[in-house]
Amino acid sequence: MAVTIYSAQVVGLDATPISVEVDIAPGLHIFSIVGLADKEIQESRERIGAAIKNLGALAPHKKSQRVIVNLAPADIRKEGPAFDLPIALGYLLSSGQIAFNPEETIFLGELGLDGTLRKVSGALTIALAARRKGFKEIVLPKANGAEAALVEGIRVIEVRSLSETVEYLSGRIALLPRSGARHDPSLSEAPSSRVDFKDIRGQETAKRALEIAATGGHNVLLSGPPGTGKTILAQALPAILPPLSFEESLEVTKIYSIAGLLDDTTPYIPTPPFRNPHHTASHTAIIGGGTYPRPGEATLAHRGVLFLDEFPEFDRRVIESLRQPLEEYSITVARVQGVATFPAKFMLIAAMNPCPCGYFASAVKDCSCSPGMVSKYKKKISGPMLDRIDIHVEVPQVAFSKLYSSESPDMESSAEVRGRVISGRAFQKKRFDGLPFSTNSEMGLKELKQFIRIDPESHRTLASAHERYHLSPRAYHRVLKLSRTIADLAGSEDIISDHILEALQYRPRQEV
Repeated sequence: MAVTIYSAQVVGLDATPISVEVDIAPGLHIFSIVGLADKEIQESRERIGAAIKNLGALAPHKKSQRVIVNLAPADIRKEGPAFDLPIALGYLLSSGQIAFNPEETIFLGELGLDGTLRKVSGALTIALAARRKGFKEIVLPKANGAEAALVEGIRVIEVRSLSETVEYLSGRIALLPRSGARHDPSLSEAPSSRVDFKDIRGQETAKRALEIAATGGHNVLLSGPPGTGKTILAQALPAILPPLSFEESLEVTKIYSIAGLLDDTTPYIPTPPFRNPHHTASHTAIIGGGTYPRPGEATLAHRGVLFLDEFPEFDRRVIESLRQPLEEYSITVARVQGVATFPAKFMLIAAMNPCPCGYFASAVKDCSCSPGMVSKYKKKISGPMLDRIDIHVEVPQVAFSKLYSSESPDMESSAEVRGRVISGRAFQKKRFDGLPFSTNSEMGLKELKQFIRIDPESHRTLASAHERYHLSPRAYHRVLKLSRTIADLAGSEDIISDHILEALQYRPRQEV
């Protein structure tokens, strides 16, 4: 008898329902899984057989029966161990050892040899797809229950083992659906950070730049000698970022669910992510890809921060491939096996030394690099890439008097700075109400014309800067966006000359 159980397969950042068709017929023994299944699924035959045997039921290794499992549609590549549970239930249902109605229910879970269920990746994405396709219930491992329960409108049933699943489907036990976490005041708490702004001595210019960047979602390049605090400044940034809304949190959690980075203690991501890949990371690790496209670090930093320390040491291909997401906030990965588009709306925080030895133009130590070495080092970052970074700030050596001075009353904590950032974001949220973005850095040409208002003096300042520094159209527009953010921090409706002058201070040194 042929039966159909429903499961799902993650494709890119979405999921599609998969029909698990199981047919048992008399004949020479065979247990075959077809439908473009990968090696992990082919190996599931042994896991499923052992789990069913330990359940006390008749296993699918009987010599006189042919067991055929078809995963439909056949043109979608199936991968991962999440089909273990639906295949096992399909066999038990087809062989008449249990009876239940599989309609309107999605099943997923990896089986252990003793029948226990292990966590799988992508449960949140599958729950969203199941609701969209009209399914009423999803049965999955207990470890995946919290993330799936974030989706309203579908019953989430957590099970620990194959035997508990059979008991539930047979009506012998009752399992209550998992209730999901909802957006509450606790989500407004600052992201955890071991670095507070008040603990960083000196570097007021850099801290001011990071405050502006956090408010408007701008990209930053920190440049200076080794040991001046570039890395620690970047590590302090998450503590001043505003919280994610519930919709944004769900969006980020969906990415982490697919990547398998959620755990039992963190079923969802309530704060902006902070990703800090090593400079030896490959192009695929940063951008995403693989034979079957998977998200990379740029997508894992979505709605948060991508920190690239030792920026010129990254492979040039990696650096240049960031151009698209910095402009379009998404990454399209094309492979023979398919095309996937991943979201990548992140703040880029990059840090670099001025030369290979780190002391070019330093007042405290002589540079040991030749002019050619310095030129070659700086050329690792192309002009178009530098043009996409809104804020360029020098991080110089800190004077001894500041470094070892006692804490002064005017040193602000991350919580105080974060309060101003949230206020600045509130101005932007009101301004962009009804638009598909919420920060100044995301404005396009149409929005620049609509929302940027400058007085005659500011206009003259801009004209003078454009003529003197030969600003490209992109650089000119970024100065306007940055000026708008500075005005928001000051609580000003209009952009004045002072805001533009401060924005111009954050252009590259060679430009100004």
